Amino acid sequence: MTRVFRTAAFVILACVLSLAVPARAQDAFWVQVEAHMSTAETIERAESYQFSVGGASGFRLPSGWNAVVLGPYETREDADAVRRQLLSERLIPNDAFVADGRGFGTRLYPAGDTAAEAPAAPAPEAPAPEAPAPEAPAPETQATQTPEPQTPAPEAATASVSADPEPEAPGEPAEPPEETLREAQASEARLTRDERAAIQVALQWFGYYNLGIDAAFGPGTRRAMSAWQEDRGLDATGVLTTRQREALIRAYSMELAALGMEEWEDERAGIRIQLPKAMVQFDRYEAPFAHFAERDDSGVRALLISQSGTQATLFGLYEIMQTLDIVPLEGDRQRQANSFVLTGQSDTVRSHTFAQYQRGQIKGWTLIWTPARDEQMERVLPMMQESFATFGDTLPDGIGEASAVQRRDLLSGLTVRRPERSRSGFYIDATGTVLTSSEAVDQCQRVTIDEAYNASVIARDDTLGIAALRPETPLVPLAFAQFANAAPRPASQIWVSGFGFEDVLTRPLLTAGSLEDVRGLQGEDTRLRIGARVMPGDSGGPVFNGNGAVIGLLLPPGDTGDRLLPPEVNFAASADAVRAFLSENDIRVGTQSETVSVSPELLTRTAGDLTVLVSCWN
Repeated sequence: MTRVFRTAAFVILACVLSLAVPARAQDAFWVQVEAHMSTAETIERAESYQFSVGGASGFRLPSGWNAVVLGPYETREDADAVRRQLLSERLIPNDAFVADGRGFGTRLYPAGDTAAEAPAAPAPEAPAPEAPAPEAPAPETQATQTPEPQTPAPEAATASVSADPEPEAPGEPAEPPEETLREAQASEARLTRDERAAIQVALQWFGYYNLGIDAAFGPGTRRAMSAWQEDRGLDATGVLTTRQREALIRAYSMELAALGMEEWEDERAGIRIQLPKAMVQFDRYEAPFAHFAERDDSGVRALLISQSGTQATLFGLYEIMQTLDIVPLEGDRQRQANSFVLTGQSDTVRSHTFAQYQRGQIKGWTLIWTPARDEQMERVLPMMQESFATFGDTLPDGIGEASAVQRRDLLSGLTVRRPERSRSGFYIDATGTVLTSSEAVDQCQRVTIDEAYNASVIARDDTLGIAALRPETPLVPLAFAQFANAAPRPASQIWVSGFGFEDVLTRPLLTAGSLEDVRGLQGEDTRLRIGARVMPGDSGGPVFNGNGAVIGLLLPPGDTGDRLLPPEVNFAASADAVRAFLSENDIRVGTQSETVSVSPELLTRTAGDLTVLVSCWN
């Protein structure tokens, strides 16, 4: 029998059992499903049961609590049959029980229903048989025993002549005292597994509990309860009273309602995920994104990411997402083999991005919010991560409006943040250490390698004009520099590798030139003078000799006072000066024998593998 038919059968059963019931609550039997201190909550829960089951009522109890009940039924057996049927349908809690109505007081729900009256007053006892009348006393005796008439007290006299005041409306009963620890332990012992799990979920939501939801109140849950109590100025017993449990669950329910967490299933993007629908609403598709705009000025936005591709596409997305305004410079960056996480935070915006590569598909999501929503989003993010699931296909490449961004053809409809400046650099060892010009990293809030890897300055020499960088995550470059072990020859051909157009191109370019002198214009032996038309973005890049060995690091144009040098006159820090700087900072580099010969094709490929883009972000 399907659930629909079973429920229908129960409704018929309940109707039959309630055809002939007493007119008063006290003469009937009921299925008590819940009890609450708050009148408003009692009415709300009774309305919920009325909608889902029917026959719901709410009564005040002598203890000051309120009961939510179903019924009435004529016999205890009838009520118990309904209770068992509802339990099998999982429509009522496991601890529901049959109660008679003798303890029920004022009916709270339905309002205005008089079918169940207040408990009747006890019937007066039958009068005792009249005793024989005593003999009339003698007249004189009777006279002596006649009492004097008494004058009523002034208050009483006034009351007897004044109109009776209207009776005061009965107030809410005084809130019963809080449970003792023993009482709290006893009420906790009656909780169902689902109720225990719900308490752990609520404690986890508010940041007090960070273990698994197992419905077992172990040391971790007890510590969480104590912390929750302590934060509210309550005795930190580690055992919540009934009133405290209700307050915790009520606060959790209100938070969920405020966020409107709902499952969103996007068949076009092939993504299923929980979203705060009270704060965001679907806006548009612009491949590879599904955009969710803020709702009612909530300050919260979201993206779903869905595109076909390879691991290289995933890594490209990782790089480019970091150039967006929605991903501030400060934040954690984690790139794994098949997934990545990007977080960003600034004074005005926060964001969290997750994406993964599986079976030729790249899918993920981004949540963006204002700092005022930090506390709420800390709770939303785990729900989004845990609920994220993929299925089906990816968004078609041409779906939605035309991309407003040309760069990388990845970022439809999003504003790209550009670095303050970009220069060149090059790998000098197998762990990804990079050498660049000190001008490239001067006064930068953040420095990146290839716009994907955060790096820190580990050494610099402003007199020489060079700086060494170390990536926060160790890298394994395809190639790294080999320095020439012999002095370069003047008038020989040289090659400069660099990102002359800064971040416009994704690969460096080689510029041919010649070595004009092994000293600077003023005889400095730490500099080389070269003849090559280079651009500002090339500075920091390696200078190769014809054999593919590095003979220097290109420096930015220096201050020559009133003298204006030809554009092809430029300078580089010599290999000897660079090696001395690195040695002083315990950085080891390799050298290449003069006898080694490298073809132009191999030099082009090697230069492309070891030259990197160094970007300064502020």
